[in-house]
Parts: sequence; C-alpha cells; structure tokens
Amino acid sequence: MGSISVGEPVKAGWRNIFRPWSLHGAIVPALIGGMLAFDVDFSISKLLLFVLALVACGLFQSIANIFNTYGDFVKGADTLENEARSPELVSGIMTTKQVLSAGISCIVALCVIGSIFLWYWKDNLFALCVIIAYGAIGIFSSTMYTVGVSYKYHGFGQIMVFIMFGFLMPSGVYFFLTGQMFTWQHILICLPNALIITGVLAGNEMRDYYEDKKSKIKTLSGCMSYEHGMALYLYESLVPFIILFGLVIGGVVPLLCSIGFIALYDEYLLYANSKEAPFDNHASFMLVPICFRLNWHFGILLVLGYTASRFVGC
Repeated sequence: MGSISVGEPVKAGWRNIFRPWSLHGAIVPALIGGMLAFDVDFSISKLLLFVLALVACGLFQSIANIFNTYGDFVKGADTLENEARSPELVSGIMTTKQVLSAGISCIVALCVIGSIFLWYWKDNLFALCVIIAYGAIGIFSSTMYTVGVSYKYHGFGQIMVFIMFGFLMPSGVYFFLTGQMFTWQHILICLPNALIITGVLAGNEMRDYYEDKKSKIKTLSGCMSYEHGMALYLYESLVPFIILFGLVIGGVVPLLCSIGFIALYDEYLLYANSKEAPFDNHASFMLVPICFRLNWHFGILLVLGYTASRFVGC
C-alpha cells in the first residue's frame, strides 16, 4: 500500500482555524445533555442556561481546533510539505501570536460564561466546585491535544475524545442545568454517540496515517497496521447501532429513539467509502466528512426521538 494523499489544499484563514464544520462534536453532546436535563426540569431560565451551555461547548471545540493548529506547527508536524489542511502558520499567512491570541480569547469568553453558571449556583457549594472542575478539565483537554502534554502524540487522542466529548461534555451540560450528577442510565444513553464522535477522530487518523508515520506522530491508529486502524474506525461507527438496539429493547430509551436507525444509511456510505480509502485519495479524504455526517444525523435523530416521546408517550 502506497502513501495516500491528504486531500486538496484548503483556503487558509480564520474559518479554517476555527473549523466550524467540526462543531457537531460539541453540539450533539450538548443536545444530549440538554434533553436529559429537561427530563428533570424545564423552564425558560433553564432554556437560557442551556443556550449558554451550548455556546460554551462550541468554545471548547474551537479552543481544541485553534490550539491543535498552533501545537502541530510548533511541534513541527505541520510543514510546507504537508500543509494541505493547516496552511495558515507554515505559509506565513498568520503568525503564532495571532493564533495563540485567538485561543486565549476563546478561553476568556468561556470563563465569562462559566462565571454566569457560578453565579446561578452561588448558594450551592458542591455545585460551585463541580462547575469549576468541569471547566478546568475541559480547558486542559482542549488545549493539551498538541500543546504541553500533547496527548495526541502519545496515542491518547481517541481515548480523550471518547471521555471528554462522549461523556464529560453532556454530563457537564446536565449538571449545569440540574445540579445533579449523571446516573448509569445517562452514561448508557451517551455511549453510542461517544463512539461515533471517537470514530470521527479515528477517520482523521486514518486519513493522515502515512503522513503521521513520516512525521513520527504516534496516534492510536498509527500504533496499529493500516488494516487494524480501519477496522477500529468501522467498529466505532457500527457498534453504536447495536448499543441503540439494546437500549431500546431494554427500555433504557423510549421506542421513538429507534428513528436513530435511519442513520444506518450513513453507515452504509461510510462502510462503502472505507473499502475504497486504501486505494483512492478522495475516499481517504472522505473518511472524516462521512463520519461527520453520521454523527450529526445519529445524534439529532436520537435527541428528536427522545424529546418527542415526552409528548406522545412512547
């Protein structure tokens, strides 16, 4: 198997730095956390808090994207030879100071939103401590992907995404709105989406498999053969449907959540594309966008089914 191209060059600029198309990774977990919280209590004030939580989750994702661009350049992973998707710094269009300042500005905005949550729960010492802990863990994990401890380079990228975006983000939104911790039932409900979000990063690692090998970047997929890395990518996108089936049959989620199976069409497209990826540059590039779409559709359908069940009783 030869080296695979990483795709056509993107248009350099702030939009590419922030990568708004990747916000599904934050929006879907926030929606899941909100849907579970509104099961406990729904009010206009809680709806306004949810909007703030949604913005905060988007900021966490933006911080991760910005510091990833900064860290990859500083570490030497992004060079003129492989600038296809992050050309801003290697081409000199932007400076490290500009990118770092943007990331810090997002952290400041996040802290402002966090202070609103702290004020809302000001009479609950336990809630104050938990909110601060969630914020600190979130900022650490968002900034340290390729900066500082750089867990991406030590094979922990997928594990961190699974934990942070799969569980801590929805549980954080749930806590901000209810002041309560997640139950095991909530964790089970989050599990399918946690795997799909992780699958997006697996697709990213497989798309960049050979380039990362050249740059000596140690991702989880890179620690495996190409075939095993692709198998993991498929596992993380297919198993969520099996879990959803179990959740519906077991009564953990309402029957209407079965509309999530509509996203099996996206799974079919993902599987078909994965078979072409080892030999086709475009198919390799599409490993990520197709999983993006699966994450959007599966997550939105799950939330719609769960929410609609409140009104129709099934």
